[in-house]
Formats: sequence, structure tokens, C-alpha cells
Amino acid sequence: MSLYLTSLNSGSNANCYYIGNRNEAVLVDTGLSCRETERRMKLLDLSMEKVRAIFISHEHGDHITGLAGLSKKYRLPVYITDGTLRNTRIPIEPQLVHSFNHSKPVTIGGLSIQAFQKSHDAADPHSFMITGNGTNVGIITDIGYACKQVLKFFSRCHAVFLESNYCDTMLANGNYPYHLQQRISSDRGHLSNAQALELFQQYKSPDLQLLILSHLSKNNNKPELVEQLFAPHAGTTKVVVASRYEAGPVFNVAGNEPATGILKKSAQRRNENQLSLF
Repeated sequence: MSLYLTSLNSGSNANCYYIGNRNEAVLVDTGLSCRETERRMKLLDLSMEKVRAIFISHEHGDHITGLAGLSKKYRLPVYITDGTLRNTRIPIEPQLVHSFNHSKPVTIGGLSIQAFQKSHDAADPHSFMITGNGTNVGIITDIGYACKQVLKFFSRCHAVFLESNYCDTMLANGNYPYHLQQRISSDRGHLSNAQALELFQQYKSPDLQLLILSHLSKNNNKPELVEQLFAPHAGTTKVVVASRYEAGPVFNVAGNEPATGILKKSAQRRNENQLSLF
């Protein structure tokens, strides 16, 4: 059974990722409003009725804006660590809150969701690998560097959303104050284009079919820079860049078969007024 995945939005304005099989799906992070999440999923012919749970990576606003509305409207369980929950300051109904631990995967129908710790400036940040019938999809964004856990799970992925947040030159020569430059480039900040490429080159699985480069900075990166950097090294892996303004295509990934984009629609209402942190 294959897995279907898409980025509904990826960037410091909002992050939301959909991963599922034919019967059920989960959302990882809910940075879009409830209404916008619904709109983009409808454009992609994805059904909210198949979504069985929400998983939250950390408490920053670009990952939780739509959490209260989506969980309440669709009665969705929210998997979130105690440390992250304390720092969200969002009213989630207690009966919908479920804690998770990186030592034990969560089973949602035919999906297994394994959390793993990462380095980021948040209370208790985690990334995830979602597995269905032997197919592994990683969501690895908002990381300051590729720690041992990141290396371990990245090397097992058939498809992965991987952060490629900033260009070192653009960050150093831009208008951000020094303290913010240091925060972004620190081990608790974000992954640069060069760091993402190094991770891809040295630790990708031979079975990695799809690399979706994610969480690009509006001010310190450009999609064309990322595409040009990765294209010569892609090999048999399909490499795409996730948008911070619209949903991408839905990809179909199944074990060792080539990844395919099964839907070509995208949610094309560009909203440049959403909060931009980096």
C-alpha cells in the first residue's frame, strides 16, 4: 500500500503536512487556519474525513495557528508532548489531548508515527517518521543541525520533507541583526542549504525516492538557489521545493517504486501578509 503526501504550506508563515494511505491520514503541524487548510485540501481532492489525528512538532506559531479550530471542528486527537502543550497557550479540549514519547510509536489505523527528538529553540521539539506498509516518510524541519537521531531516521526514508532554510551568503549579507543571524545559524536554529545538501549526499538511503526541500526563508533564500544547488546531486531521487504560498502536488510513494505526482492542482491563493519570522 502506498502513502500519499503533500505540503499544504511550508515556511515561517505556516507549516502543514499531510501524509496518509487510502483509508486514513494525519496532519503534521497546523500552521494554516482551519478554513485555509480545508480550502487547500479540497483543491487537492483530499478529504478531511480521512484525517484521524494531528501531530505537533513544537509550539511556534507557524506550526499551531489552526490547531484549536481543526481539532475542535473535526474532533481530532492532538498528539503533543507535555512540554510543547504547556507552551502553546492554545485552548485544546482536554479529551482531545494525547501525549507521545519518542521511545514508542503511535499507531493510527495502518500508519505508524515515530517521533524523534531534534535540536531547535523550542521547549520539547520533535520530528516524525510515518510508516505505512513498509514505506517511510520523514518530516524533518526546524532543526539546527543533523543530530544522531536525525541521521538515523533520515537514512531510512523513502520520502522526506527536509529543511533547507537559508543561504549562508544571503543571511550574512542581509539586513537581519547579528543576534538574529546567530540564532538562525546556531545548533538550535535552522538548517542551511549547504547543511541540507551535505545530509542528503552523505546519509540518504539508496531507496530515497522523493526529497521535498522545505521551510525556505523568505528573506534569506530563494527556491531557484535551492534547485540549482541540489539538481546536480539528485541522481535517482526526485527533488522538489515546497512553497510558502500554496500547496504542492500530492505525491504517491510506495516502497521501492518511483515517486509520482498524482495530482497537479495546487492551492494558488498567494498570501504574503502571513507572519514571516525568518
